[in-house]
Amino acid sequence: MTANTTENPGCLSKIFPFLKPSPKITSYTIEPSNEYTESETLPYRVRDDFLSPAEFSFYKVLSSILNPRFVIQSKVRLADIFFVARPNQNLAYLSRIAQRHIDFLVCDSTTMQPILGIELDDASHKNSDRQERDEFLGNVFEAARLSLCRVPAQHAYNTRDIEDQLAPYLKIEMVKPPSPDQPILNESPSPARLCPKCGIPMVLRTVGQGEHKGKQFYGCKNYPNCRQTKPVVD
Repeated sequence: MTANTTENPGCLSKIFPFLKPSPKITSYTIEPSNEYTESETLPYRVRDDFLSPAEFSFYKVLSSILNPRFVIQSKVRLADIFFVARPNQNLAYLSRIAQRHIDFLVCDSTTMQPILGIELDDASHKNSDRQERDEFLGNVFEAARLSLCRVPAQHAYNTRDIEDQLAPYLKIEMVKPPSPDQPILNESPSPARLCPKCGIPMVLRTVGQGEHKGKQFYGCKNYPNCRQTKPVVD
């Protein structure tokens, strides 16, 4: 039987201790992990500069101007305001708005429907890269038919000046895509059923519950991002 050298080093090692085998060293590789233990303190802290002094000053003026009909959101991600009508064909357009935001978004307090985007333009907006970004931002709002107002960033704001600048946007209803006056006839061959907002073919859906359960209608494929519907008439 062969002796285990780690437990019985043998006679020579007893006589000559310096001949004892060195303890076996095992090498370990520590892999990074996304898991954390309950005892670990996560390294997150609340930012003190969520709004810059100019942004905070403007927010206070904006709050004093808007009546309870409106709600002010700050630093809203564009991808939370807009969606891509044909995401499979326009994946690159989604990535272009995923990490960008608007300084302020004014919403209807009853429906939380976006009404107006507000961008503060400081000195950095004179840089060529920022000008390209600003042009793209304007094109996004225009394509989605949502109003955008640009306000020069200042350390202090005059309430009357800001009120005059916002008045044209907030005294009129937000521009919405035209709604069809005529329902889609259920005939063969069927006419084009395009969503008035997205411009893509609508799909036939059936009401699953409520007093209209079982009734069919045409809805946009981009639901719930787009809630456009058209009735079906036999």
